[in-house]
Amino acid sequence: MPRQPPPPSRLQRRLVCHQALHDPAREPRNRLPRLPELRRWQAARLQTSFARFLDDPRRRPAARFFLTDVYGDRDFSRRDADIARVLPLMQRLLPVALLETVADGIELGVLTQAFDLRMAAALERLAPRRKRLDAVAYAQAYRAVGLPRLRERQIALIGRVGHGLGAAVAKPGIGALLRLARGPARAAGLAELQVFLERGFEAFAGLGDVDAFLAEIQHGERELARRLFRADPDPFGPAAG
Repeated sequence: MPRQPPPPSRLQRRLVCHQALHDPAREPRNRLPRLPELRRWQAARLQTSFARFLDDPRRRPAARFFLTDVYGDRDFSRRDADIARVLPLMQRLLPVALLETVADGIELGVLTQAFDLRMAAALERLAPRRKRLDAVAYAQAYRAVGLPRLRERQIALIGRVGHGLGAAVAKPGIGALLRLARGPARAAGLAELQVFLERGFEAFAGLGDVDAFLAEIQHGERELARRLFRADPDPFGPAAG
């Protein structure tokens, strides 16, 4: 009797979803004209919301990591291709907890992309003649998309990724393992994945109170979501983000 292959891991499943959602042939909404503008607008909003972290030298690296490598306006396809290519090796060498953190990061990307596609379609439908995206149009599209439980899942994943990186920093030997892998990773064409892991590790190594940092981010994002869903006339005002 032939041996059955093992079931796909959570990380494998998330990678498949991520790649499918970013493929214009499989997901035509990737070609919507509003999508790039929406991503730029959200990146600028996050930059503003994270201003207090970016002004703090201790928290700045971790905040920048979230903005550029986890939750920002970037094409992660090269990094994800690296992960898919070396997944069997990763599963043998890396701690399970760190693999779960990578899976959480990919899942966060999946949810973010799924929401972006829905938001872009809603903007095309609700404001077809609006020349520039603004807070009013964004809020209307946000409520039209809805799905508050998935929005909460998106925010929860921010915390899970951060806590996972914070835990990795606390484990002896992880930093040395990443440094030793730098040369082989680049030689194998896996620079994007290596940079992602190293940057995350270094960003959280000097952060200090990881729990307080993540709690503050999540509180701001939850408050913003609450105000958007309640049609607050100024959802991006001082109390949000």
